[in-house]
Amino acid sequence: MDLSLFYFSADARSAAADRYRLLMEGARFADTHGFAAVWTPERHFHPFGGNYPNPAVTSAAIAATTHSVAVRAGSVVVPLHHVLRIAEDWAVVDNLAGGRAGISLASGWNRDDFLLRPGGYEERARLTRDAIDVLRRLWRGEELPAEAPGAPAGPRIYPLPVAGPLPMWLTAGGSPQTFRDAGRAGVGVLTHLANQDPAELSARIADYRQHYEAAGWPGRGHVVLMLHTYLDSSRAAAVAAVDEPLYDYLVSAMNLFQPSSAAGPVPSRALRRLAVRPAHERYLNQGLGLFGTVDDAESVVARFRQCGVDEIACLIDFGVPAERVLDSLQHLDDLRRRVADVVGPAPAPHR
Repeated sequence: MDLSLFYFSADARSAAADRYRLLMEGARFADTHGFAAVWTPERHFHPFGGNYPNPAVTSAAIAATTHSVAVRAGSVVVPLHHVLRIAEDWAVVDNLAGGRAGISLASGWNRDDFLLRPGGYEERARLTRDAIDVLRRLWRGEELPAEAPGAPAGPRIYPLPVAGPLPMWLTAGGSPQTFRDAGRAGVGVLTHLANQDPAELSARIADYRQHYEAAGWPGRGHVVLMLHTYLDSSRAAAVAAVDEPLYDYLVSAMNLFQPSSAAGPVPSRALRRLAVRPAHERYLNQGLGLFGTVDDAESVVARFRQCGVDEIACLIDFGVPAERVLDSLQHLDDLRRRVADVVGPAPAPHR
């Protein structure tokens, strides 16, 4: 089982001097300690995740200061961008990284984000599916396919990427259809547990593998599961460090789902905490996060390996102070060494 680091950022209102310290120091740790990848997301117009409006920019910074760890977007919101822009940006990242770039494609869900491309919201799922083949062709140096029968083909991208096929995933929030689409398209899946439990995840992964194999793609595909993560020397120490930041993180996430046009009184802090308590309990105490000691986390990894997961993306950026998270990475590296002895399927080429 591979481990990677995933960043999201609970709140973008932290002091400027500290805003990207955890990202950059954590990426260098991942690079020198055998982690598979560093993932950064695309988020817009809200404090929740607001440190990361463009994963190509953060990935370029990571690429310039690392040597071996894969540099990935988790995710690029495809309908917000022209496919040529996505291909160009990530070809630059791939050059800076010496062939280590990869991207997970997302269709988006928040209407407020579509201020960047107002016409893309209704067709977002189709636009995302259609982009997969176009990105592959552009990445090979081919011209942009004609948009209509008989129309001239468009430009090629420059610079060309260093690596061969572009590693791609589809970001799945739990929709069975997204897992099937990823299998048919021959790309991986990047998913989480906000909208599914382990039994549902296991069934969807099996469905993904079936569609992947039926479409004739090589290998078995590649499934990445994002889990909130903080390890310490004892379970009690980990819970003490995580309890309040995790509540604040979940409240911030809940606020993101509040429509920008919503009116009415703002719920009290106590009511907001009460609303997110079930999620807090699931992640912290029901084995849906990597919290506690290395031994605790190893049993969680084993459980999700049985579900068919190939890689766990450890979300370490959810409000625990950066210094404490950086100190905890040694425990995470201990876990990585333990679970690395269990050999799993290699990532598919996503050609």
